[in-house]
Parts: sequence; structure tokens; C-alpha cells
Amino acid sequence: MSKAAFWQRGESIDFTNATTDMIEANTVMTLGSRICVAGTDILPGETGSVHVTGVFAFPKGDGEITAGAEVYFSESDGRITSQAEGGAKAGFAVSGAAADDNKVLVKINA
Repeated sequence: MSKAAFWQRGESIDFTNATTDMIEANTVMTLGSRICVAGTDILPGETGSVHVTGVFAFPKGDGEITAGAEVYFSESDGRITSQAEGGAKAGFAVSGAAADDNKVLVKINA
């Protein structure tokens, strides 16, 4: 039988910056097919925390987004959209956002 040892709660996880650039706090990144948000500045080669759950305000792309809709993060423009193509699944919209709104609240990785 397999066993596992508790490591951490998991709202935020350890992330090592393998790039040559500092990752600034609140930077949205993809982690495989998911997204995460840097919790702190992470220097090159250093380990910091990234949020993998929670509700965050994101810049919104074109169009209306209804509450509860699955939403996606577009790496090309850094915005949230309801269109799956070209984006990583971000989670779901916690509240609706009108077409002319520039922000949307998203429960990430849900």
C-alpha cells in the first residue's frame, strides 16, 4: 500500500524560478495546464511561493462573462476570457462581468 506524508496546505506552493529574470509578486504564470500567481518576488534561482487557489481580480478580455462560467487565461495578452482556445484553464468567474468591464473575479484552478 502506498503512503504519503503531509507537506503543506496547498493554497500556495513552493516554486523555483528557473529563469534569469525576477518574477514579480502578483505575476500570473502557467504551471502545466493550470495557472498560478506569484505570492512574492522570486529572484532567479530562488524558491518562493505561488498561489494555486483563491479568488483574484484579473484583467478581462472582450465580451461578457457570466457568474459561474469557466474562464481561461490568455498568455498572449494576459487577460481572462470565456474562450478556451489559446488559453490555460483559469477556473470560474465568481461574479459576472459586463462586456465593458475591465476586471473579472476568478476562483483559480477550480
